[in-house]
Amino acid sequence: MRSMTGYGSGEQAQDGFKVTVELSSVNRKQSEIVVSLPRELEALEPQVRDEMHRHVSRGRLNVRVNLHSLEGHSLEQVRINTGLARQYQAALNNLARELKLKAAISLEFLAKAPGVMESPAIAQDASAYWPPLEKALRRGAAALVAMRDREGAHLAKDLTARITLMRKAAARVQKRAPQVMKRHQEQLREKLKQAGLDRPFLEDQRVLQEIVLFSDRADISEELSRLQSHFLQFDHSLKATDPVGRTLDFLAQEMHREINTIGSKANDPEISKEVVTLKTELEKFREQAQNVE
Repeated sequence: MRSMTGYGSGEQAQDGFKVTVELSSVNRKQSEIVVSLPRELEALEPQVRDEMHRHVSRGRLNVRVNLHSLEGHSLEQVRINTGLARQYQAALNNLARELKLKAAISLEFLAKAPGVMESPAIAQDASAYWPPLEKALRRGAAALVAMRDREGAHLAKDLTARITLMRKAAARVQKRAPQVMKRHQEQLREKLKQAGLDRPFLEDQRVLQEIVLFSDRADISEELSRLQSHFLQFDHSLKATDPVGRTLDFLAQEMHREINTIGSKANDPEISKEVVTLKTELEKFREQAQNVE
C-alpha cells in the first residue's frame, strides 16, 4: 500500500552541465502530471511524462526540471546574425529615402530587431539532454516512491485499526441479530393477540407465512455477510502489489451501503449503538483511503 503524498529529487551531471529534478505529489482521485521544463528541454516533455507514468498511477505529481552549467562552462553562447542586421539596415535606409525621412538607425535598435541577437543552447537537439535527464528522473522517482511507501505503511496500520474496530462491532451485531429476529416475531404475535384474534387464527398457515415474511424484512444476515466479505477484500488489498486506492474507495462505498441497511432494518437500540460505531470508524477509514494510491 502506497501513499499519494511524497517528495523526491535527483540530479545528473554530463558534458559541462547538470540536470536537477524535483518531484512532489499530493492527493488526487485521478492521475495528473504537471511538468515544468527549461526552454532547452521543452521538447522532452512527452518522454518525461511517460517516465513518470511508470512510477505513479494516481495523484497530482509536480515535476520541476532545471538545467545548470558547471564551473568553466556555459549553456548559452551569444551569437550575432550580422547578415540579418545588414538586411534590416538596408531595408530601413530604403524606406527612409522613399518617405524622404532622415535615417537614424542605431546599434541598439538593430540589436533589438528579431533574430539579430541569438542565444542558442550548446546542444541544438534536445534529445542530447535526455540520457542525463532520464537518470535524474529515475533517481528522483526512486526517492519519491520510497517516501510514498513509508507513508503507505502508516496508512495501512491506521486503516487496519479501523477495520478491526468495525469487525468487532459487526461481531456484536451478529450476536445480537437472532434475539432481534425473535423479538420481532413475538411482538407481531402479541399484537395479533391484543387485536382479539384467537389461537387457531395464529396457527393459520397464511398468518404464519406473514410472520415469516415480516421477519425476513428485518433479517440483516445478508448485510452482515457482505460486510464480512468487504473486510476480507481489505485484507487482500494489504497484500496487493498494485495500487489499491480505487479499490478502497469502492469498499468504503459498499460498506456504507451495508451499514445503513443494517441500521434501518434491525430497528434495535443495541444494534443502533453498534451502527454508530461502524459509521464513525468507516468515515475515518474513508478519509484515510483517499490518501492511498
